[in-house]
Amino acid sequence: MSTTTSDHPSRNAATLLDWRPENPTFWHETGQRIATRNLWISIPALLLAFAVWMLMSAVVVKLRDVGFAFTDDQLFWLTALPALSGATLRIFYSFMVPVFGGRRWTAISTASLILPCLWLGVAVQDPATPYWHFVAIALLCGLGGGNFASSMSNISFFFPKEKQGYALGMNAGLGNLGVSTTQFVVPLVIASGIFGALGGGGVVTAATQKAPAGILYLQNAGFIWVPFLLLCVLLSWFGMNDLAAARSSLAEQSAIFRRKHNWLMCVLYLGTFGSFIGFSAGFPMLIKTQFPQVNPLSYAWLGPLVGALARPVGGWLSDKTGGAPMTFWVFLSMIAGVFGVIWFLPSHGSGGNFAGFLAMFMLLFVATGVGNASTFRMIPVIFRAFHERGVAAADEQARQFAVRQAGLESAAVVGFSSAIAAYGGFFVPRSYGTSIAMTGGPHAALYGFVAFYVACVVITWWWYFRKGAEAPC
Repeated sequence: MSTTTSDHPSRNAATLLDWRPENPTFWHETGQRIATRNLWISIPALLLAFAVWMLMSAVVVKLRDVGFAFTDDQLFWLTALPALSGATLRIFYSFMVPVFGGRRWTAISTASLILPCLWLGVAVQDPATPYWHFVAIALLCGLGGGNFASSMSNISFFFPKEKQGYALGMNAGLGNLGVSTTQFVVPLVIASGIFGALGGGGVVTAATQKAPAGILYLQNAGFIWVPFLLLCVLLSWFGMNDLAAARSSLAEQSAIFRRKHNWLMCVLYLGTFGSFIGFSAGFPMLIKTQFPQVNPLSYAWLGPLVGALARPVGGWLSDKTGGAPMTFWVFLSMIAGVFGVIWFLPSHGSGGNFAGFLAMFMLLFVATGVGNASTFRMIPVIFRAFHERGVAAADEQARQFAVRQAGLESAAVVGFSSAIAAYGGFFVPRSYGTSIAMTGGPHAALYGFVAFYVACVVITWWWYFRKGAEAPC
């Protein structure tokens, strides 16, 4: 691909000067083809980012088997730190695409994930590796969480607003499959020396009541992602595009912090994606504590899988019906789902129904997946309407400027709200732990979630869904 800029998208130049997705003729003749290519390169890159983000959660359960003597508390922090660093990095990543360009930033951010994978592969082969090495690796795994904000921001620039629900739903939904991919792939690759002498030797593990003695190649959990990351770096650099129309300074993007709807959408996306990633992180722990007779690893992958698959469906439905109606019913469904979970939980250490508990959590995961898409469908509509109202009687140049500013702010809000929501990956499981420690069960945490979802219903209805709402979408 040429690295020169061009105002002719059909030339497939690296940087496109002419990009008008809202123009039907432009979109159907050239824009759709280019946008689709960028989307289908973005999806595997984001899937790998999620896989690396969740990598430590799949590795820590095996560290003791290969000779490390870390405490439970130390292992918990290794699991939690990627969520904290990923959420924080998203704040900065939200603003990177307009500064560096989507093609460049996707390639750079994907390449950065190679570092924690290689470091982890080396660190786990020596039981004398200090704990701080793993802390640093866990924090670097958070780079994968940061990638979501920039990836979603980038894709939002390529598609017209009536297609953004589908595009963002596909990007995020299939990208979210990285969570389940890690849980599937890691147990498989650590069981054999797939890299031969190049990957290092295995460790003979002691026999237990649950598993016979075997050889563990834990380093493969990190090494397995490296060739795929390299491939995605090359695809991003040579197959994606930067958009000149998406370029802006940090000062221009910082306008979102003065917008009320930025903060309202942060709350709503915390309710959807924050719940999705938090439930994903806490689901195995909750099964283990409440249903000790059940092997949590047999079911841990189900929730993230159905939630991820529900997101593209939610995007499609939101394009058809509107984002606010879908979001409103999503939060009502989540309230019902949490009450269902409470109903099927054991009480005072006895009773409970695991099948019902699992079914209610599947409902919650599906609802969060749909809600992840519907909330993102709302954002571009809200900001497009906000800016167009201000130039209703203005000339064409002013209207074009308003459309551009709406796109920039929408992309920034998509990224920033995803940053705030990602903290759910830490706080949801911690809420379970605190509730169990203080009350003996997770019920208090779940009732807290219900209260928050009720607030989300009120916000959605008042500002976006009711007749006469300020920003119907």
